[in-house]
Amino acid sequence: MATTMDPNNLPFLSEASVSVEIETEDMTLNIGPQHPSTHGVLRLVAKVNGEKIYNVEPVLGYMHRGYEKLAEVRTYPQVTTLVNRIDWVSGFANEIPFIAGAEKLMEIEVPERAQYIRLILTEMARISSHFVFNGAFPLEIGALTPLFLAMEDRERVLDLLESVTGGRFHPNFNRIGGVKPAAGAGPTTKKDIQDLPAGFYHDTKIAMEKVLEAVERFENLIGGNEVFKARTKNVGILTKEVAEEFGVSGPILRASGVPFDLRKYSDYLPYDNFDFDIPIGQNGDCYDRWFVRTAEMRESAKIILQAIDSMPSGPIQSKVPKVIKVPKGQTYVRAENPKGEMGYYIISEGGLGPYRLKIRTASFSNISILPVMLEGALLPDLIAIMGSLDFVLGDVDR
Repeated sequence: MATTMDPNNLPFLSEASVSVEIETEDMTLNIGPQHPSTHGVLRLVAKVNGEKIYNVEPVLGYMHRGYEKLAEVRTYPQVTTLVNRIDWVSGFANEIPFIAGAEKLMEIEVPERAQYIRLILTEMARISSHFVFNGAFPLEIGALTPLFLAMEDRERVLDLLESVTGGRFHPNFNRIGGVKPAAGAGPTTKKDIQDLPAGFYHDTKIAMEKVLEAVERFENLIGGNEVFKARTKNVGILTKEVAEEFGVSGPILRASGVPFDLRKYSDYLPYDNFDFDIPIGQNGDCYDRWFVRTAEMRESAKIILQAIDSMPSGPIQSKVPKVIKVPKGQTYVRAENPKGEMGYYIISEGGLGPYRLKIRTASFSNISILPVMLEGALLPDLIAIMGSLDFVLGDVDR
């Protein structure tokens, strides 16, 4: 006997539900060590489920060169050549805390003019490093134009560094007790030492005005781009509590809202003579990390212009022995490098070189945060998060 259904009791389609669980297998994804976005030979072993990352393990050591042990069989002037090559994007800044540590143990007072020259060149190294970031970071997200603009603007700064130190990447310019005569200064005598090349003040002022223009251009071209903002805002958020717990430093720490800058809290260079601000972020995301570095370029240019206008006269080198022997003792000197805190713990036994040397680099501590930042992140955001940390593998694998 045929039966008929009561139309009043038929289920509506909107009330029907389908419960289907799609099971996907976990996958191990190797990023690097040969990858253009790892800034060197870094390998990340990522565990992913679909598009979501649930575990990341950084694998280091592919570029280990043994700097700390090499320093034990080098004299103090020779170690200066080594440390140039740690963070090769800002080699000049690497020299400062090591030289300052040796001077502290030897109780040497560096002439004020030499201190100003060191400060100016350190800030030029910071600007140069941040130019590289403003070219590389947008490129990793998919924007090509900023790379060409950043490299063109960076050339002016590197030309100034080369005119003084003789080197664009590895200057080896600082000496215990001061600085050496400028490479482009021409013939010198003991009575008339030219510490800066002719026209340096004029050329520097023009270059810094160009830097200020470049910063404004980047803020409009990169910071105002809707695609860039969509790829970086609320992506890779790092809270101030976690940043402090992991020993993160530099622009990454300040992007998380921590207003800590060693230039304001240490006397390794005379920064207290100048007026400058500390840019900080609000959310600690990829966008804030870009913003802080770009804003720092403006502050560095302001510092350099102030230093040029108030440059003291006088010698560029204190009296030191021809053969450098650092008295027995130990010290730790740290500095605010472009990528964060860089410090040298020096133990001296009174010899020609360090008995022991421990190097604290910014990038090593900064990439330790990667497993925390990438947990739960989407796979397409991995490159953006990694690029926003702006690390250099020479600064990691020492």
